[in-house]
Amino acid sequence: MTEVFGKGHHLHLIDGSAFIFRAYHALPPLTRRSDGLPIGAVAGFCNMLWKYLQDGKGSDQPTHAAVIFDHSSKTFRNDIYPLYKANRPEAPEDLRPQFPLTREATRAFNIACIETEGYEADDIIAALSCKARDAGGRVTIISSDKDLMQLVGNGVGMLDPIKGKDIGPDEVREKFGVGPERVVDVQALAGDAVDNVPGAPGIGIKTAAQLIQEYGDLETLLERASEIKQPKRRQTLIDNAEQIRISKRLVQLDCDTPLEYGLETLELRDPDADALIEFLNRMEFRTLTTRVADRYGAEAPAVVAEKPASASVAFELPPIARSHYVIIRDEATLAEWVAEIAAKGVVAVDTETTGLDEMVADLVGVSLCTGPGRAAYLPLGHVSEGAVGDLFGGPVAAEGQMPMERALAMLKPVLEDPAVLKIGQNIKYDCKILARLGLNVAPIEDTMLMSYALNAGDHNHGMDELAERYLGHVCVSIKELIGSGKAQIGFAQVPVEKAAEYAAEDAEVTWRLWHHFRPRLGRERVATAYETLERPMVPVLAQMEMAGIRIDADHLRRMSSAFSQKMAALEEEIHGLAGGPFNVGSPKQLGEILFDRMGLQGGKQGKTGAYSTGADVLEDLAAEGHDLPARVLDWRGISKLKSTYTDALPLHVNPETGRVHTSYSITGAQTGRLASTDPNLQNIPVRTDEGRRIREAFVAGTGMRIVSLDYSQIELRILAHVASIPALKQAFRDGIDIHAMTASQMFGVPVEGMDPMVRRRAKAINFGVIYGISGFGLARNLRIPRAEAQAFIDTYFERFPEIRAYMDRTVAEAKQDGFVRTLFGRRIKTPGINQNGPAAGGARRAAINAPIQGAAADIIRRAMIRMPEAIRDLPAKMLLQVHDELVFEVEEGAVDALIAAAKGVMENAAEPAVKLDVPLIVDAGIGANWAEAH
Repeated sequence: MTEVFGKGHHLHLIDGSAFIFRAYHALPPLTRRSDGLPIGAVAGFCNMLWKYLQDGKGSDQPTHAAVIFDHSSKTFRNDIYPLYKANRPEAPEDLRPQFPLTREATRAFNIACIETEGYEADDIIAALSCKARDAGGRVTIISSDKDLMQLVGNGVGMLDPIKGKDIGPDEVREKFGVGPERVVDVQALAGDAVDNVPGAPGIGIKTAAQLIQEYGDLETLLERASEIKQPKRRQTLIDNAEQIRISKRLVQLDCDTPLEYGLETLELRDPDADALIEFLNRMEFRTLTTRVADRYGAEAPAVVAEKPASASVAFELPPIARSHYVIIRDEATLAEWVAEIAAKGVVAVDTETTGLDEMVADLVGVSLCTGPGRAAYLPLGHVSEGAVGDLFGGPVAAEGQMPMERALAMLKPVLEDPAVLKIGQNIKYDCKILARLGLNVAPIEDTMLMSYALNAGDHNHGMDELAERYLGHVCVSIKELIGSGKAQIGFAQVPVEKAAEYAAEDAEVTWRLWHHFRPRLGRERVATAYETLERPMVPVLAQMEMAGIRIDADHLRRMSSAFSQKMAALEEEIHGLAGGPFNVGSPKQLGEILFDRMGLQGGKQGKTGAYSTGADVLEDLAAEGHDLPARVLDWRGISKLKSTYTDALPLHVNPETGRVHTSYSITGAQTGRLASTDPNLQNIPVRTDEGRRIREAFVAGTGMRIVSLDYSQIELRILAHVASIPALKQAFRDGIDIHAMTASQMFGVPVEGMDPMVRRRAKAINFGVIYGISGFGLARNLRIPRAEAQAFIDTYFERFPEIRAYMDRTVAEAKQDGFVRTLFGRRIKTPGINQNGPAAGGARRAAINAPIQGAAADIIRRAMIRMPEAIRDLPAKMLLQVHDELVFEVEEGAVDALIAAAKGVMENAAEPAVKLDVPLIVDAGIGANWAEAH
């Protein structure tokens, strides 16, 4: 007999609608193999439910549970306010057929599934919460929805499933500035743009909370609105009182929502294993089917659905089983694996290390995979857990490991064998780790770069995400092994048996991803881009990064000291302008001073109630003649240079090499541009005195010189070619100042004796058009009225109609294909190009710019790939790539030879793949440091 719900019972209410949308956006648009039915959201939803059932809440387990769904978009609130949620777009077309499947999934997991016509899921959650609380039980709402926070307290709590964080009354006060009992009043005043709740114009969360705190509740506030001293706020409340009351009815959850279920029917029970396995098998979720079968001791049925011809070969493979992995502890076993690798001619390789910096990290182990289910881990640097150390105080090596020197000697022939293909996921890291130990790994393939070639612009390319998207497999989390926070340990401290499951899985996942991506490269016409622009970059960048560049740490320390003094002087000036001291680095305090104390116009409050004080806001205020925001911009600029460069760069000096070694991400930007990290050497300002002084700290070694070679206006040259603009092409051929020529064409003024300001405007338009600049953006850049800026752009398109034609053509192709291509075959996805609303403009601008910026990135990549061979016999090294610039270090006597060789490579990098209609020009500079050379 079912027990009546009451004291001692604990009800979990899961926000099912939020789970669905989170799953939909977190996973790719997967389809069922047998019939093409969209199932991505269903797959994610099922994984969430399974994780929920397995993890629970420790000793705080629920006794009852239900998943709550929205029934439809129209509810009783639309009768109160017809525009309620009017701004929300329709659910994506491929998501709609998945809604009923998520309900079916909930029932298959044997969890109550509840929805009520005319009411939102939040109302059902409110009604169940109130009913359970009144019955003496406890409630946990599993959701991060702020609207549900009005229910918190008196036995009702929330759990944010994304952050794993409990939400109680204190957390509600932190977010809204009031307790849960007054959340509705604050929301009624602040409104909600997402749900189209009007609220009171100009009043944000912070102001709303202050008003409610002062007057006690919303109705009292509205009745006493005439007492408010601030005229604008007083009038807003008086004029919009009825609208505010309507808003409160919209945000107030309905605890009287009719319920068809008694609480006792929500008792949590184990799933019926057969029913759950049948549903998962029908959905063709192989990995989860296997997990459920293993959990309940049942047999997982085979997926017998026919595979369409276009489906991925990855799904032909058996599921990943970590129990099959081998731990290589002796020479005989390693010799067997080396022989197998040589015989098969292909192996997936992954290294485990003591850290993320491959220039200082130590090798802990190597994992290998030669096929599905055939993976091994070779531990080399693990230490015994709780070991007290040897006679010299060092850690004690864990038992069952080969000597590293001997193991690497056995691996060296096969890892360097040109007949054996080595596959890795971000293999540049592994190549550098092994290169420091004397192993030159080649030839290589990289699954991260394959994914990038296929899916640039679509999603990220990390292993865990790729495994879930394309293999339906969830990898062991590194946090499961090493923990986090103060309790975190190094990988060397992880027991070998646990490390083997994690490491060998990485190798097997890499092998499977390669098996999945390799055939797609040709089918989807990106093989050439991968083979000529992605894969060859790995050894080039590894060599550059390992070379590093010298810095003058004393110079940087002197700059830091000078920056500190300058910041102190600016702070004193700022405090004087503000009428008193405050934390200049606090956006919140700055906003209050600018817009409350000083009463400047243009203040905009965000959801937290704080004013926006971003660079664009301060630049607008400074342009109006206000000194305080101008000085704050100066302070911020100096502060950023100090913290990012003059303070930080000396800390990045490698103690062994005495140099700074940046790391380049090949997949850092969807257009093909490289991204520099740890430290980022690509964003040092080049046009400011401070930026040039920082570049002075990058110095050549003794007897060496720094040489900088930089493409001149490469993106404008590509635009002239792809848009086929006769005037621009001829100007580039003739070596004419392109910005002066543009100004002459637009404004009808002669090139000779041109006003520099006129040329500056033409330059801003030339570069702005490449990025799809708007009249508003150009007006901000040039500090001119918006109408004047728009007139400039209109004139530009009149003079160069080919550019407009190129833009229209490119956008049309992007809308049709879902991607654009560069001149060299790089494919860049254009998500959102067919959507409406504010995001559409950004997607359109990105589509227009991608072929141009992407082609420029491709050209410098092609140059970099050819460069090592071109300068092989010179005493020179390529050290840095900064957008359109390459930086070298060369012996003084070979400077001219280097410039001749490198310029030749760079200026002819497009050929023979593409014959440009305009010449590529490279400018060269020489100096004792980077600033002198550039």
